[in-house]
Amino acid sequence: MAHFALQFGKTEHQVRYTERFNVHGICTGNGGKLALVRIGKAHPFRYDLPGGGIESGESDADALIREFEEETGLTVWPIRALGRAGQFWNNEGAPLNSLASFFEVEMTANDGRPTEPDHELVWVTPEDALRKVRHDSHAWAILSWMREQWRNAGR
Repeated sequence: MAHFALQFGKTEHQVRYTERFNVHGICTGNGGKLALVRIGKAHPFRYDLPGGGIESGESDADALIREFEEETGLTVWPIRALGRAGQFWNNEGAPLNSLASFFEVEMTANDGRPTEPDHELVWVTPEDALRKVRHDSHAWAILSWMREQWRNAGR
C-alpha cells in the first residue's frame, strides 16, 4: 500500500482499500472565487475540487486537463504543484484510498460545458469551499493554497 505523508479519513478494521491515483486543481475566477464541482441531481449535493482519476499512461497534467474539461467545461493549465495527500473513503460501497496530487491551475478558456451528466461548475469563496468540500484532503489543499496567497500578499 502506498502512503502519502498526509493521510485523511478513517479506516475500518479488516477492510481492504483500493488505491486510486488522482489529481485535483484549484482554479480562481472573478473576485477570487474558486471552482468547485457540485455533484448530484438533487439535494443533498456533494462538492469536490475539479479533478479525478489518472488513467493508464496519463501524466498528472494530462489527467487534470481532461478531468477539468469533463467536470466543469473549463480549459485549464497546471501552473504549480501544491502537494499530495491521501483520503480513505467509501465510494458507493467501494472502499478507496484516493492518493491525490493537487495543483494550482490557470483557466485558459471558459466556453465549454461539463460532459459528466451529474456535475455542475459552481464558483464559491475560498471560505465557502472549505465548508463545502466533502473530503478533508481537498480542504487541506484549499487551506494550504489560501495561506500561501496570504503570505504572498504581504510581500
